Amino acid sequence: MTFPVTALVLVLCTPVASWWLIGDLTNDEARQLAAEGADLDYAIRPVSLGPAGDRIFGALACVGAIAAVAGLVWAMSRHRLDPRWWRVLLPLVAAGVLVGFAWRVLTAGGIGANIGAGLMIMAGGPVLAVMLTVAAVATLRMRRSRRVGCGG
Repeated sequence: MTFPVTALVLVLCTPVASWWLIGDLTNDEARQLAAEGADLDYAIRPVSLGPAGDRIFGALACVGAIAAVAGLVWAMSRHRLDPRWWRVLLPLVAAGVLVGFAWRVLTAGGIGANIGAGLMIMAGGPVLAVMLTVAAVATLRMRRSRRVGCGG
């Protein structure tokens, strides 16, 4: 696979893999009440493919992320990938982990207000913006250094 495809696989698989690995964050009290017939409140209703579908989807995302990291490390060891690309990829991977975690917080069932959802939006939104900005700045710096290095 080429670098752009491998990097894209990593960036797209990371939120799904972290979502699956984190698992449902509905607390035990809310689960018990749901088992007794109470309707849970959600900031966002969770989307599910069923237990087997979620497991397959999550496991495939984990395999994709691991394979992409292995491919990128292999390419770097063969000097086919500029190590500076990690300055772009690592903030994007961290952003993916944050998105997967945020999705679990936002879709956790509860009784009453989901305070975690509000906190995640208030705190996680700016952190996500910083991570994406760091990746964008690293990309721009790499482009600028290539132009300077090429005599442009």
